[in-house]
Amino acid sequence: MKKKKILFLGESFRADAITWINGLREFGDFEIITWELKTPSNNKTNRILRLLEFIFAVFKIKKIIKTENPDMVIAERTTSYGFLAAMTGIHPMAIAQQGQTDLWPAKTVTIPFKKLIQGYAFNQADLIHAWGEVMTLTMKESNVDMNKVLVLPKGIDLDVFANQNNANPQKICAIVTRSLLPEYRHDIILKAFGVLNREGIDFLLIVVGDGTQLPILKQLARQIKIHEKVIFTGRIPNTQLPQLLQESNIYISMPTTEGVSASLFEAMACNCYPIVTDIAGNRNWIQHRENGNLVPVDDCNALAEELIWSFENKTHREQAVLINRKTVEHKANYKTNMKIISNKYHNLINLYTTK
Repeated sequence: MKKKKILFLGESFRADAITWINGLREFGDFEIITWELKTPSNNKTNRILRLLEFIFAVFKIKKIIKTENPDMVIAERTTSYGFLAAMTGIHPMAIAQQGQTDLWPAKTVTIPFKKLIQGYAFNQADLIHAWGEVMTLTMKESNVDMNKVLVLPKGIDLDVFANQNNANPQKICAIVTRSLLPEYRHDIILKAFGVLNREGIDFLLIVVGDGTQLPILKQLARQIKIHEKVIFTGRIPNTQLPQLLQESNIYISMPTTEGVSASLFEAMACNCYPIVTDIAGNRNWIQHRENGNLVPVDDCNALAEELIWSFENKTHREQAVLINRKTVEHKANYKTNMKIISNKYHNLINLYTTK
C-alpha cells in the first residue's frame, strides 16, 4: 500500500519539529515533505526580507502541493506556518500552537494583525494541537471550537532519557538546557549561583546550547567570579544530552512564558530535580516543594534560596524524582502519544478521502 504523504510547514531543524516528524514516520508510516522560510530574522534587514518571503510563501507552498500531492498538511505556530497552511485551502490540515500563546512578543503593534491571522488559521484547521492544558486557555478566549483540539504532548523517548542518575551527591550539580535567548533568563540563573558562590556553597553549573546571549553570559559569569564553576557546552548533539542530565541533580529553567517544555520532561525522566519559574505552563507539571520548586520570574535571590533548600532536603528530592519519572511515563511517553497523534491523522485523511 502506498504511504500517506504529509507536508510539514515549519522549522524542521528544531528538536521539537524533529520529534514530531520522526514520530509520524515511525508510528504512522507517513512520508514527510518539509518546507520552511529560509531567511533568518537576526537583524532588521533580514526581518524585512523574511516578511516579504512570508507574503509570497503561499504561492511556493501551492506549487509544492501541486507537485507532491500530499494527503495532509501540518504546521507549527498558528500565526505563521499555521496561517500559511490555512491559506493553501488543502484539507485535512492540522496546526499546532507552540507556546502558551503564539501572540508574541506581547504588547507590540503587530498583535492585532496576528490575532486576525491566528483566528483564520483556527477556523480553517481540522485539528488543532495543544501540547498542554495551558495552551487551551487562549484558544477558549479566541472562541475556538474545542472539539477540534487535541490536548496531548508529543512526549519524549523514555528509552533514551533513561530512569537513572549518577550525579555527585556531595554538591549541587545543576543543568540548564534552554536556548541562550533573552526570554529564558540565563542571567538570573548565573546571578543566583553568584549568591551561592558568595556563601561558600560548592556547585557545578552546566549550560547547554547556543544563542545570542552566549558571549554576554560568559562575560557575566566572569564578572561575578563563577566562570570556573560554569561550563558552557555550546550546541551539542541530542545524543549527548541524556548523559549530561543524568550527571546533574538539579534542572533549572527560568523562562518568562512557557507552553509545554520537552526539556522539563527530559529532566524529569532522568531523575533530575526541577526548579522552574512559577508560571502557568510549569504549574501544570510542578507543585511547589512537592515534585519540584517554583520561583518568581526574574528573582535571582529566590532562586538561590530554592537551590539551597532543594540540595539540603535530599530525601525530599529522592522521593520527588520518583514521582516525576512516573508522571512522564504516564503522560509524556513519546511512543504512546505519537501513536495516538498518527492514528488521528490517518482518521482525518480517511474521512476526507471518503467525502
